[in-house]
Amino acid sequence: MADLQQARAAKARLRAALLGHAGVQGVGLTRLPQGYGLQVNLADTVHRDGVPATFDGVPVRIRVVGAIHAHR
Repeated sequence: MADLQQARAAKARLRAALLGHAGVQGVGLTRLPQGYGLQVNLADTVHRDGVPATFDGVPVRIRVVGAIHAHR
């Protein structure tokens, strides 16, 4: 598993790699039983393709959060 520093570095690179990928609502960090991982928030399951299971040795979890809209 990755430590916090590794996960933070991988997060920045994964965010850049997924820039413009349809359905991606955000990229963040997540705590795992033995370290840290990355979490990719998606609008729906249709956009799972292209999101890796690991990135730079850091596990990637996918979470479907739906579309994100700004509140007034």
